[in-house]
Amino acid sequence: MIRFQLTLLFVFVIACCQAGIIRGRITDARQQPLPFATVMLKGTTIGTTTNANGEYRLDAPDGNYTVVCQYIGYRKKEQTASISNTPNTLDFILEPLSLQIKEVVVKAGGEDPAYAIIRQAIKKRNYYQHQVKAYTSEAYIKGLLKLRGVPKSFFGQKVDTKDLGVDSAGKGIVFLSESLTKISYQAPDQLKLEVISGRQSGGGFGFNFPTYINFYDNNVTAVISQVSPRGYISPIAQNAISFYKYRLEGSFVEDGRTVNKIAVIPRRKYEPLFSGHIFITDGDWRIHSTDLELTKDYQLELIDTLRIRQTHVPVTTDVWRTKDQVLYIALKQFGFNVAGTFVNVYSNYNLQPDFKPKYFNKTIMKYDTAFNDKKIAYWDSIRPVPLEVDEQKDFHQKDSIAHAMKDSLAARKNIDSLRKHQPPVKWSAPFFGGITRHYYFRKDTGIGSHILHVKPLLTQLEYNTVEGLVVNVKPELRLSLKGNNSLSIAPVIRYGFSNTHLNAYTRLTWTKNARLGQRLGTNTWSLAGGKRISQFNKEEPIRPLINEIYTLLLKENYMKLYENWFGQLQFRREFQNSAVLSAGLTYEDRIPVVNTTDFVLFKNDQKSFTPNYPVELTSVPMVRHQALVLDLGFRIQPGQRFIEMPDRKFAIGSDLPTFEVAYSKGIYNIAGSDVDFDKWQVRVFDKMNFKLFGEFHYNIGAGGFINDKRVGLPDYRHFNGNQTFFNDKYLNSFSLAPYYQYSTTAAFYATGHVEHHFNGLLTNKIPLLQKLKWNLVAGSNAFYVNSDNNYVEIFAGLENIFKVLRVDVVAGYQSKDNTRVGVRLGMGGLLGGMVNSARGK
Repeated sequence: MIRFQLTLLFVFVIACCQAGIIRGRITDARQQPLPFATVMLKGTTIGTTTNANGEYRLDAPDGNYTVVCQYIGYRKKEQTASISNTPNTLDFILEPLSLQIKEVVVKAGGEDPAYAIIRQAIKKRNYYQHQVKAYTSEAYIKGLLKLRGVPKSFFGQKVDTKDLGVDSAGKGIVFLSESLTKISYQAPDQLKLEVISGRQSGGGFGFNFPTYINFYDNNVTAVISQVSPRGYISPIAQNAISFYKYRLEGSFVEDGRTVNKIAVIPRRKYEPLFSGHIFITDGDWRIHSTDLELTKDYQLELIDTLRIRQTHVPVTTDVWRTKDQVLYIALKQFGFNVAGTFVNVYSNYNLQPDFKPKYFNKTIMKYDTAFNDKKIAYWDSIRPVPLEVDEQKDFHQKDSIAHAMKDSLAARKNIDSLRKHQPPVKWSAPFFGGITRHYYFRKDTGIGSHILHVKPLLTQLEYNTVEGLVVNVKPELRLSLKGNNSLSIAPVIRYGFSNTHLNAYTRLTWTKNARLGQRLGTNTWSLAGGKRISQFNKEEPIRPLINEIYTLLLKENYMKLYENWFGQLQFRREFQNSAVLSAGLTYEDRIPVVNTTDFVLFKNDQKSFTPNYPVELTSVPMVRHQALVLDLGFRIQPGQRFIEMPDRKFAIGSDLPTFEVAYSKGIYNIAGSDVDFDKWQVRVFDKMNFKLFGEFHYNIGAGGFINDKRVGLPDYRHFNGNQTFFNDKYLNSFSLAPYYQYSTTAAFYATGHVEHHFNGLLTNKIPLLQKLKWNLVAGSNAFYVNSDNNYVEIFAGLENIFKVLRVDVVAGYQSKDNTRVGVRLGMGGLLGGMVNSARGK
């Protein structure tokens, strides 16, 4: 009985709150669709946007309304409509604007009347930028990317169109998502996004972050700052007239207001500038709408064209906000031809929200517990932009396939099929591509697939003067355990053909999600032991490949090695705020080794290999000894902001620098340990974005030995030198310094690394460099121990060469050697910088 009463009550509530539907199509006089036109109920912020075919759907409570339709470059049109339970069809045919050109007498040396309008808009810019102190709104976001063509191969690998989910001609949808996000803002900089719902075709979270672009800002961030860290200069920025030319193309009257259409023309190429049109209202000098574009000629990277269309509407008598925004994206890279749109529709503005105390915190994006569990009927009810036919098909097909695969994962038949039909291992795989095998389990066991991976042997070949030709075998078995925990078993087998030494050890790594109090984090335990060969500097300042090149071709053996039997236990706790606590205990039986080969590809009697120990430290001979060392460390970046999922939080960065402290203790006379020392180190590092003026990176540190009674050569403080042509340890190395000449056990030392990436500033004035988009970088590296042991180098160079490379000219001033000047090649620029960031450099 109670269930029946509740059902009646539910039906009654639905009936009382019934919303009607208006559908229609927006076209021009030639019946051509007007994509992403704005449709609103007059006097409200209830509205929608047409899709690419000019179709719209508008939901509203029953009643009589005036429906307003507007599109940039066309005259706004209104029609009355009565909304009821029965869907209502209301089409619009918009006429192009008949712009009126005022008669203006421009004297010789005068200026276009657009400049007077722009100056007024600049004066009002700051007012409109800070007019709204707080608000909430909802943003519906639909992202779509389509492939219009693909290459036959990519980096030597055949491109399979089936894997991309497109047809045999390489055409089709590769990304489709939609989401509904609540935006909350409070001046001066408090922001919170609550993702109510989100989905991606074929599974996933979708694109949930509104790409809101504010042209009232002096410096406009278009999409993501990583693509263009300098940002772009707004057409009404404080100094915009120095960067743009303007032309008044006419005006029109809309709702009693005069709106001026102004062409925005960059004065110079290769500056971060927009082109297109901005519409400014007369008298109050606010932005009415925009149709602006960025291209590769104006510092747009990776993307060929980015077009931004915005429509602003009155929310109150005096306040206008963005109603809809459409980003058009086009790019051709590596043979892939991609086009797409990202539509943002803003609604339900509230300019007087009542935020609870502590509503704003470090969580800037929060996902609802059921954000990705919405049914199709829900999406059909809230979607303001109708799906197109191919979008409906893409959602249906890919979601159906994903659902079927998800259900089948629990089936024994499917598991057996996956196990049986793994592709066979090719004869060439152990040498070239490596071996990867999956071991599948039923979904209801709570265990994911285990993975066995063996690196290809050819990539693991090395050569040095101690071992000669070296073969490494590095298999790894990654076991997926219940609760998203994992266990990795990674043996390493290494054989040197010249010294005939076999070194082998195994590392076990267990990663577990664990709570500390109420906070979720990750605990990682690592246990390793066996026999290995190591560089004296544990930061490995020279990579094996670079050492091979210099040894075989130039007869210079910079890498210095020792063997050690070792056992190691390490613990790492990564907290929810990305802080990291680490501890480790390592025992080593350190064994000196000597050169056993002098083979080179090109004989040079003028050169000879140096002995296999740091020859700069002849006063510290390397003899066999044992060391038991305790290492402790802590790293934190205060002010972290978070994305909060239903089951966990992710730290996404902070405006503050990262701080790190470390302590090492050489434990004497336990397990035969011969070392007795205490050393400490602190450092602070950060990247600061000054927009148009570039990015400044720094890494400042200090440290020393509190106790240096018995210090083994591997325990010295070694400064990361570099005597080769290649450098990839920016902000953590000294480009021209010898590897071990300055190693120390002093009570105090200080290090500093600074570099400024101009990101197109200055070089965009040089014709060849501006076209190539090669950017200037400059900085300095230094360390100081005492007046007899110090080093300073300065450098300047070009980066973003082919988007990947960086070349520096360096001058090093050394206390223990003559001044040196050299050239260094490394990774830098848009893609090269990403590689360095991935490596943690």
